[in-house]
Formats: sequence, structure tokens, C-alpha cells
Amino acid sequence: MDTYSIGMVGLGTMGRNFMLNIADHNHSIIGYDKDSLKAIEVNKTEGYKNLHATADIREFVAGLQKPARIILLVPAGPIVDFVIKDLIPLLEAGDIIIDGGNSFYRDTDRRYNELKELGIHFMGMGVSGGEDGARRGPSIMPSGDRAAYDQVQIILNDVAARYNDLPCSRYMGNASAGHYIKMVHNGIEYGMMQLIAETYDILHRGFDRSNEEIAALFESWTKGDLEGYLLESAVTVLRQKDNLSTGDLIDYIKDIARQKGTGKWTSQEAMDLQVPVPTIDMSVTARDLSAYAIERARISGFVTGKRKITGTGLEEEDIASALYLAFLLTYIQGLHLIAVASGVYKYDTAMRDVINNWRSGCIIRSSLLGLFEQVYADDDYSAMILSNEEIFRVAEKHVPMLKKVVLFALQNDFGSSAYAATATYFNMMSTKQSPMNMIQGLRDLFGAHTFERTDLEGVFHYAWE
Repeated sequence: MDTYSIGMVGLGTMGRNFMLNIADHNHSIIGYDKDSLKAIEVNKTEGYKNLHATADIREFVAGLQKPARIILLVPAGPIVDFVIKDLIPLLEAGDIIIDGGNSFYRDTDRRYNELKELGIHFMGMGVSGGEDGARRGPSIMPSGDRAAYDQVQIILNDVAARYNDLPCSRYMGNASAGHYIKMVHNGIEYGMMQLIAETYDILHRGFDRSNEEIAALFESWTKGDLEGYLLESAVTVLRQKDNLSTGDLIDYIKDIARQKGTGKWTSQEAMDLQVPVPTIDMSVTARDLSAYAIERARISGFVTGKRKITGTGLEEEDIASALYLAFLLTYIQGLHLIAVASGVYKYDTAMRDVINNWRSGCIIRSSLLGLFEQVYADDDYSAMILSNEEIFRVAEKHVPMLKKVVLFALQNDFGSSAYAATATYFNMMSTKQSPMNMIQGLRDLFGAHTFERTDLEGVFHYAWE
């Protein structure tokens, strides 16, 4: 072909799969990678006349229809800046660069403003779904200039996952909204994974259930209210046999969890905006704590007496109910953060579109999201969604079971930090009178930080005796 409708920079597994997805939907695409072997591999793909790859960046840009539309699927960080630097001399005003990696949203804002000065559009685009999603249909969270989005909307809609025959690629808002929402998506993912891990731990060590028994139980839960990708994936992990030894692979995996930073960013950002996300906070902390394997092993040797499991009347259906509520509240924390950030950063994000983009293709997709969709459909509810009475009543039914799980974990020395943080979050958010009057009294006493009164308007300082 003489020219191609869109370009792809980065021909690793994600980039190559995304290219094939675009080509499958009858859009022509040219790819670029400095590694000529990756370009050659793409060109060996049979059955495509609307796809080409090169290791020559000039050939790549020259092969694009105008305005040039270029997707970057390269590792977040300095590499994105290096690629942009290489592209700028070859681009013209009106061309579009779309960063599809997991970039930090502040970097996206910086690039957006720098390229705007040159007349080049820059879009931040969160993409969720992994390698298979890129190939078959991911959840896409695009943002930036609306005019730029209009130039790529048809392509993104065609390649995205679909829910109820609608594409999961709706416009997320101004500037860095897409990367911000993807960041929070990953924070929610951290929380949900930690809750699954704690559930597995209680069932495995507390209830003495085998991996297959837990897998079967999880599988049964996914047929009901807990339907969702992450729990379905846990079934796969639990049933995977090891090809290097005998038995289940999970029993040979070290109990040290790594992270790439998006969960930490979510937690830090929430603290900056003063939005409580304790389930996500504790999930990040749990990963940090897991890294201290030598210290954990030494300290556990100090424990006197053999641990004996004491029951609290906890049943398997109680755990399912607790997990349902904990998932629900983790979503609520993340959505609250997005709603606040949209106002602070002037993203103008439609919360209903966030939910719809997560209904299919992404890692945190589940049937629970349907509960929020109707609330946002009514008036694009911008408040903390637990303050919606219908949502509160759904949550309230499961609170006794969540407390039973937390009590079981505490009494039997399980480190169920995400469950405990979630229960505390619900208790504090549903309590009219908090003990923060004591905090304000102390702050005023030793630091003259002032306080507000319940009976008078204004700010006060007291001459403490």
C-alpha cells in the first residue's frame, strides 16, 4: 500500500497484537520498531495486505496518511520521551500521537502541553486486557483534545471490546484523563487481587481446603454475583499443574508480590486529593511487606506455641458474601477518586462512560459494575457512590459476613489487611459522629491550628489551660 491510515510504534507482543486487531477490522496500519527482527516478524504474518512494518522511522512516518495518527505501545517512562523526540522532526501541525502505555498522568500532561506548543495533538490512552485483549478487543480509555479523538474514534471503536453491542472505548475527558483512569483501574485491580489472595489464604490454611477444592468453590462463585475476570483467573492459577515438578504450580511460586507502580501512584494520588482508598492502600502495603521474606521467616520463628484454628461460625457462603462487599467497596473507593480528580483537574469525565469502558475487555470487568451503571445513568452521580441509598442497602446486607471474616482472620492470626481495611472504611463512612473532634482539639492545643464549632460559624482558637 502507498499510505496507511494509522501507525504503531513498538512491535512487542502488545504492539503486534494491537496491529493485527486493527488490520482485522479493515484498517491499514504500518508499524515501527528499532529492532528490525520485530519488524521482519510482523511482515512474515500471512493473510494481511493492509499491514506492514519497518525499522526505518522515516519510512514509517512517510507511509502515514495525513493527519498522521500514531499509537505508541512502548514501556512507560523516558522511552516515551525518546520516541516523541525522534518523531517530532518528521511530523506536522495537526498530527496525532497517542500514548497507549501505562504512563504516569503527570507525564502525559507535560507531553500534552509541550506538543500543543508545536501544534501536534497528544492523547493519553489507557489500555487494559493484556496480550489477549490487545488481539481480541481491549478496554480502551482515550483522552486528550476532543478534535484528536474524533480523528481516531472509528478505529478505536472497531478494535475495542464490546458490551451490549457498544464499544468499550468511550472518550474519558481532557488532557491526561485516560491515563489517570487507567491508573485508578490498576489500583482497584491491586485491591481485588489482594482480597482474592486473602480469601485463598483463609480457605487454604484456615479451612484446610486443597487447591482444587478452592478452585471449584471460586468457580461456583463466578456463576453468580461474583462473576468477573479476576476470580475466573484465580481458578486457572489454582488448577495449573507444574511442568518442572509434581503437583500444582501455585505451591512452587514464591510468596513475594512485585509491582510496577500504578497501585502506588493511585494510593499517593488519593492522599494528595484527600480521598480515602484504604483497601488499595493496604494492598500496596501488603506487596511491600511480602518482600521482607527473610525477616518474616525469622520473626515467625519467635511465635510460641502451635497455631490452632478457632472457629467463629464462619461458613464458605459467608466468605463469598464478604468478598462481594469488599469488591464492591473497592470499586467505590476508586470511582470516588476518579470523580474528585475529574473536578480538580477539569477532566470533565462522564462517570457512566468509565463504567461502560470497564464492562468488557479489561482486567477488573465484573457483573458488580452493573450496580453503578444505573446510578450514573440517572444523573451522572458525582458524589461518593456509597451515599446513594440503593447502593448502601446492597452493601449493608453483606456487612455482618464481612465482619465475620475479619474476626476470623484476627483471631487466627491471618494477615487479612485488605478485608480489615475495607470493613473499617465502611464503618467510618457510615458513622455520623467521628472522633476527629479530639484530633482537632489536640492540634489546636499544641499547634494553634484552630477548629470549627458545632454551634457557631467560623474558625476558632482556644486559650487552653
